[in-house]
Amino acid sequence: MRKAQMYRALRWSLLLFVGFLIVTQQVISNGPLVNFDNDVNRKHPPHFNGFSGFILRRLDDLGLRSLTATVLLLAACYIAYKFKTWRPLNLAVLSLLALNLTVGVFKIILGRTKPHDGFDLLHAGGMSYPSGHASNAVLSWGILAYLIYRYARVDRYQGRLAIIGVITISLTVCVVSLIRHTHWFTDLLGGLFIGSALLVAVIALDRYVPSKSQLH
Repeated sequence: MRKAQMYRALRWSLLLFVGFLIVTQQVISNGPLVNFDNDVNRKHPPHFNGFSGFILRRLDDLGLRSLTATVLLLAACYIAYKFKTWRPLNLAVLSLLALNLTVGVFKIILGRTKPHDGFDLLHAGGMSYPSGHASNAVLSWGILAYLIYRYARVDRYQGRLAIIGVITISLTVCVVSLIRHTHWFTDLLGGLFIGSALLVAVIALDRYVPSKSQLH
C-alpha cells in the first residue's frame, strides 16, 4: 500500500516535471506560449497606487522566498519540537534546498529578462524564468499544509480546505505578478509546474519512509 502510494505520487511528480520541461522548451524555441506572453504583456492593466498598491505588493510577498522560507522553517521547528521528531524540519529544509537549487540553475542558464525591461531575451543576465515567486508559493505553502495535515491529524475536509488555500495563494501570486508586470506568463506557469513537481516528490519520499512518530 505504501509503495503503491509512493509510485502514484512519483508518477504525478514526473508528469508535472514534464509539464515544466514543455514550458521551458516553449521559452527556448520562442513557441506559441511566448507569443501569448507578448499578447498578455501588451495589455495595459489598471495602475494601483496608494493603499491598493500596498495590498498588491503584500499579496505578491506571499511568494517571496524570505517570507515563505521563514514561515515554513518556523512552523516545521514547532511541529518537530511538539512531536519530538526531526522529520518536519528535515522535509522543510530538503524542499527549500531542492527548489532553490533547481530554480536557481534554470534562472542562471536561461538568463531571461523580465517584462518591465521592455524586451524578452534569453542569456541576457536576467533571472525571470522560472518564477521563484510562483514556485515558492506552491512548494512552501504546500509543504506547510502537508506538515499540518500529516502531524496534526486533521480530517479530510480540513485537508481539502488546506489544498484550496495553497491553490488560492499560488494563483493569487501569479495574477498579481501579471498585473505588476514582474513576470511573463510562461515564467509563472513554469514556476507552478516545477514547484508542484518537487512538492509531490517530497511528499512521496515522506510517505515511503515514515518516521517513528508517524508509525505511532
